[in-house]
Amino acid sequence: MNKAAYLFLALICLCACKFNSSNKTLPIYGNRTAVTKMVNGRVVNDTIYATIPPFKFVNQYGDSTGSQNLAGKIYVADFFFTSCPSICPIMQRNMLAVYNAFKDTPDVKIISFTIDPKYDTPPVLKNYAEKLGVTGNSWLFLQGNRDTVYRIAEKNFLVAVSKDSTAAGGYVHQGWFVLVDKQKRVRGSYDGTDPKQVAQLIDDIKTLKAEPAAAGK
Repeated sequence: MNKAAYLFLALICLCACKFNSSNKTLPIYGNRTAVTKMVNGRVVNDTIYATIPPFKFVNQYGDSTGSQNLAGKIYVADFFFTSCPSICPIMQRNMLAVYNAFKDTPDVKIISFTIDPKYDTPPVLKNYAEKLGVTGNSWLFLQGNRDTVYRIAEKNFLVAVSKDSTAAGGYVHQGWFVLVDKQKRVRGSYDGTDPKQVAQLIDDIKTLKAEPAAAGK
């Protein structure tokens, strides 16, 4: 092969690499199980991925809100409490960037679970949302049974939370923003105190919106 042919082949490979880099695929978090099933008379190998289980809590408007309201939607979840003196104000300020980017996008939601349900009643959550400038239903603040919230946080959203009388505010929690796809699978986890990671989250939401609906089913 002559030099010109080598240069032409290298150019094709470079273009292919650039094209493939734009076809980003996000990982799927959590446990997975390999299964074998029959499809149209043929044996097919498939994978069943961990998903967020059904839940139902009360939002800042006093309305029941749960997984049924999130069916067919991409959403970002985090865990906080309104009286938090440490990372929560930074997290919610950064989450406003996500809210402003997608507040007019029907298939993208934000769900913030309080880990202090005794204090964070719906009126308290509503006042908190209004101070942030949040209106409508694209960002919901949820109150529920504390044990249920803690269990789903750690087991399903992979976020550590706990009550700790020695901690500032009386609670300890991680500041992750967790990205969930339309199939209820965790697809990303981002440090909510880091603006660069929040910017990456916004880009990854756009990636999920472009993902075929049947991907990974």
